[in-house]
Amino acid sequence: MPGRMVEETKAVNEITARYGSDGDTLRSEDLPLLTGAGRFTDDINLAGQAYGAFVRSPVAHGVLRGVDVAAALVMPGVLAVITGADVKAAGLGDIPPAISFPGRDGMTMASAPKPVLAYEKVRHAGEAVALVVADTPVRAADAAEAVILDIESLPAVPGVAEALADGAAQVWDSAPGNVAFEWVDGDESAVASAFDEAAHISRVELLDTRLAPVSMEPRGGIGEWDEALGRYTLTAPTQGVGLVSKMFAAQVFGVEPDQLRVLTHDVGGGFGMKAHPYPEYAAILLAARQVGRPVKWCNTRLESFLADTAGRDTLIAAEMALDGDGVIQGLRVRNRVGMGAYLTTFSAVFATNNTKNCLASVYTIPAIHIDVTMTLTNTAPLGPYRGAGRPEAIIAIEQLLDRAASEMGIDRVEIRRRNLIAPSAMPYTTPNGPIYDSGEFEACLDKALALADWDGFPSRRAASEKDGRLRGIGIACFLEVAGGILEETADLRFEGDGYATVRLGVQAMGQSHLSTYTRLIGDRLGIPPSKVRLIEGDSLEAPPGTPSVASRSMMMAGSAMAVSCDTAIEKGRALAGHVLEAAVDDVEFHAGAFRIKGTDRQIGIIELADRISTLALPEEFTGGLDATEKFESPQMTFPNGCHICEVEIDPETGTVAVARYAAVDDVGNVFDEMVVEGQIHGGIAQGLGQVLGECVVYDADGQLVTGSFMDYMMPRADDLPALDVGHHSVPATTNPLGAKGAGESGVAGALPSGMAAVADALASAGKEPIDLPMTPARVWAALQD
Repeated sequence: MPGRMVEETKAVNEITARYGSDGDTLRSEDLPLLTGAGRFTDDINLAGQAYGAFVRSPVAHGVLRGVDVAAALVMPGVLAVITGADVKAAGLGDIPPAISFPGRDGMTMASAPKPVLAYEKVRHAGEAVALVVADTPVRAADAAEAVILDIESLPAVPGVAEALADGAAQVWDSAPGNVAFEWVDGDESAVASAFDEAAHISRVELLDTRLAPVSMEPRGGIGEWDEALGRYTLTAPTQGVGLVSKMFAAQVFGVEPDQLRVLTHDVGGGFGMKAHPYPEYAAILLAARQVGRPVKWCNTRLESFLADTAGRDTLIAAEMALDGDGVIQGLRVRNRVGMGAYLTTFSAVFATNNTKNCLASVYTIPAIHIDVTMTLTNTAPLGPYRGAGRPEAIIAIEQLLDRAASEMGIDRVEIRRRNLIAPSAMPYTTPNGPIYDSGEFEACLDKALALADWDGFPSRRAASEKDGRLRGIGIACFLEVAGGILEETADLRFEGDGYATVRLGVQAMGQSHLSTYTRLIGDRLGIPPSKVRLIEGDSLEAPPGTPSVASRSMMMAGSAMAVSCDTAIEKGRALAGHVLEAAVDDVEFHAGAFRIKGTDRQIGIIELADRISTLALPEEFTGGLDATEKFESPQMTFPNGCHICEVEIDPETGTVAVARYAAVDDVGNVFDEMVVEGQIHGGIAQGLGQVLGECVVYDADGQLVTGSFMDYMMPRADDLPALDVGHHSVPATTNPLGAKGAGESGVAGALPSGMAAVADALASAGKEPIDLPMTPARVWAALQD
């Protein structure tokens, strides 16, 4: 077992034992992070390490005629300059998507893999073209400025509409018309019939703006090469080491997985962006081999804006067919998604199925059809970002219901109530595929209305108007899908050292794995959480698994741990019978101990593990208590809820202030209320951030305009009121924990309810809704029109 990771994990568990995670209000992670004892990638320094700095394209689109490295190579301290040609000469491959499937009429997704370093063409501003390695960070950065790029500029298409226009510049020759993939789902004829027979049709066109994930910790990494072992080692802030190791080994370096080790320590936020095998990681690994030293690199914030995967970036056209009473008969959605210049790990999923799977939401909708065009643009690649395709479905449905309510003269709450799926319908098979196992959607609605004091809104609006301000209220019922890839493995071992050790392929990045997972296993095995050791972030240690994406860590990894614990207990009954000289049927397990029925003879599970580690056991007991189990879920889970947002607008400046916010969520069984509410709070902040101003902007030439926090608006603490969060937990029936996932439900409710609140405030002044982002300038302009 590699000593570096194990000793760090032991140290963290000593903090757990001292400061507690077994039922009190402290998170085990808090003390080390708040006292500077966290260990992020940039905190790590290896003996003899060199430093890398990337040379990035200054243009969004062009033919790469040459890279002149001569001046850089002779500068002080420079060890190497690596170009795309060097990468190809070394035999490295490009980085393709991890998943693909047939599209419309069997269409194959276009080939648009990400190169480790650009060669022949550059396709977005900020694309890495060369890597300079030197003995100090300053010397590496200085030498990077001396590299001369010969690029013949080409016209750029930074926006979806421009890229799809007739005669647009082509990002890839393999994708005519810049169409990377076309995909449809649903019964088109049934939807057409619903619209033909509809008493009323409502339509919306929405801009779901491009976002920058802007995690607190920028991406960075350390590449190592061990000549004796023939092994690369990458230390980087990933959302799961297994996928990064597997894709680099198989697709880029052409080596066995155990020859490409990935280590992840503390991670300062991910949001989907850190799930990818990024090209910079491969470049520093190659550099480490070529210079014979570890190579360290860390993004600047500008580089993060330029080269991290972005989120959202979708043009949505949706229409809803209703009968005369406002009951939904059909839904039709067409999305055009700006994928950026390259297709990333999960491109095919978040742009298509993730949206499709949420289109029924909490409503009875008899017929649904979706049409998606994945569009290549001269921008940074698109990736999953908190919500990852789900908000696109929810904002379309909720905006359509608000529009229909206004056009048909039906109360906004009432039109939703008329269409909600009843609890008695569970399990409910949707027309778009998912089968809901559980949910009480009207109860969530009623709890949210009460928590928000919906009936008291008219008096609050009157008070605001008396003070010269506009006030609006927005409501959003929602359902999202969680789970992603529906299998996960937990490796539970008892190694004779007084601990139960679990190895997982998921990765902590703020979700409190150390607090929740140690408690889960402790509760299951009847031992203190401080006696549970958690090992994540080492591809040589972790079992096969999927990154921490899709709100899946508790429902999938947690369930795998639960099943592994159950197996360990069952194995322990036989082992305890052997040690205590009793029949297996006479051994019971309770409160962490195996006991012979009707006697006081017992042995604790940790004591049993320690005892058998010193014994010569019969072959039937090989492996002792150790249990490695894969949990496979029969279906996704369906977190849902109702959020209500209230805003005030200053008509003289257009400033939008969030005045009140109420959220009721059904995330299944709540294992740790503080952790769940923290996840919901974070999601709400990110959803409202998009409403209030977050937006990545490129100019007509593909140059990034929003390359710093001076230009890219981020929500601050004083932008949000105290959040009233409630729960209506209906356990999932598809996993042993009853968990549904909480990581993305905050965004799912905040984005549509925030949009609706601003629209309601504008409507009170006789103005139409506006597109995202709802910045002061845009709101003020709408009020002047």
